[in-house]
Amino acid sequence: MSHPLISIIVTAMSSPPSIAPHLHFSEAELAARRAVTIKQLVKDGLDGLLMFRQESMYYLTGYDSFGYVFFQCLYLGADGRMALLTRAPDRRVAHHTSVIPEIRIWVDRPDARPAEDLRQMLDELGCRGRRLGVEWEAYGLTARNGRALAEALAGFCALEDASYTVTHQRAVKRPAEIAYVRKAAALADKALAEAAPLIKPGAFEGDILAALQGAVFRGDGDYPGNEFIIGSGPAATLGRYISGRRTLGADDQLTLEFAGVYRHYHACLMRTIKIGKPMQAQIDMHACALDALEACAEALKPGARVGAAYAAYIRTLEKAGYLEDNLNSCGYSLGTTFSPNWMDWPMCYRDNPVEIQPGMVFFLHMAITAKGLNVAPGETFLVTERGSERLGAAPIALTLT
Repeated sequence: MSHPLISIIVTAMSSPPSIAPHLHFSEAELAARRAVTIKQLVKDGLDGLLMFRQESMYYLTGYDSFGYVFFQCLYLGADGRMALLTRAPDRRVAHHTSVIPEIRIWVDRPDARPAEDLRQMLDELGCRGRRLGVEWEAYGLTARNGRALAEALAGFCALEDASYTVTHQRAVKRPAEIAYVRKAAALADKALAEAAPLIKPGAFEGDILAALQGAVFRGDGDYPGNEFIIGSGPAATLGRYISGRRTLGADDQLTLEFAGVYRHYHACLMRTIKIGKPMQAQIDMHACALDALEACAEALKPGARVGAAYAAYIRTLEKAGYLEDNLNSCGYSLGTTFSPNWMDWPMCYRDNPVEIQPGMVFFLHMAITAKGLNVAPGETFLVTERGSERLGAAPIALTLT
C-alpha cells in the first residue's frame, strides 16, 4: 500500500521563496550539463534517471545537502523534467540551493515507505512502463533501501544500472569547474603554509589539524569529503585517519594528507615531514617518490590510459629497488564529492583502460613504506591539451628546514 505524500509539488502549491536560488554556477551552465546527461540517456535508450548520488544532484542542479543519508531521489526525465523526493528538512535547502522546480516530501513515521512514495511520484510523472536508469552505486542508496526500491518498482517500470552516467560526465571538468579546482588548490597550499610553523618537536597533532582546516575555512572553503589524514610515529605509515592525537617527538615523522575544498571541489596534498635529522634511507626513498611523481605526471596526457600513470609509478619503484613497497593504486580523480570520501572515478591502478581527457583532475600520491620509514609526496594535477599541470605551488620536501 502506498502512502500519500505530505506535499505534492511545493513550487506550485506552497509558495516557495521569491528570492533567487543560492547557486554557485549559472542556470545556463547547469542547463548545459543536464543537456549532456539527457543526450546520454537517449543514447542509452532510457526515459529517465533516478539519482541517489549527491554529487549528481549538485552537479546538475546545484542542490547542496547531506540529506542523502536518508532515502532521497532526484528524477531527471529524458524530456528535461525534474522532481526531487526528499524529507521535510531538505525542502528549504533545495529551494535555496537548486533549480529543481518540483520538490516532494515523504513523511517520517514508523510505517514510512519512501520507495513507494517514489513510485507514486513517478506514476504521476508518466513513468509507468518506461525504462529508467538507477544510480545503484551511491552512498545515498543503502542495500536495504535499494531492495525496497527494486520491490516498489517491480512491474511498474524497467530499471537499468546507470550508476556512472553522471559520474563519467563529471570526470571531465568544464571551465567553470576548473576555476573552483584552482581555488581549492590555492587553499591547500595556504593550509600547508599555515600549519608548517607548528610542525616541530612537542607539537600537538590537534593544533596542526586545526591550522590546516582553519586556513581552508578562512578562505571561504568547505569541509572535505573525508577526514584529513594525520599520523606520526607508528601511525605515520597508516594512510588513514584514526581517532586520538599525539605529540610529536624530537625524532619523528609526520604524514599529512588533506585537501583544499572550494564549493565542494577538492585539490589534495600529501606530505611526509621528518622531525629531526632524516636517515639516508628515507632521503633515498623520498628521492624515488619524487621521481615517480614526475613520471606519473608525464603519463597523464590526452589519449593515454589511466593505467599508464600506475605503470610509470611501478617502473620507477622497481628501478630504485622499492617494488615490494608499492600500493595497488597511485592516485585517483578529484572533483565535487560529498562525504564519506573525496576519491572519485577513475582510479590509477594497473591496466585501467579509461582514456585520459583534457579537463580531468587527478591526485597522485607516491607513498613508499619500508622498514618503518615512510615517504608520501602527493599533488593534484589538471590534464591539459598537451599534458598535465601541477595545480599546487607548495614545496615538496622531506624536511621544513
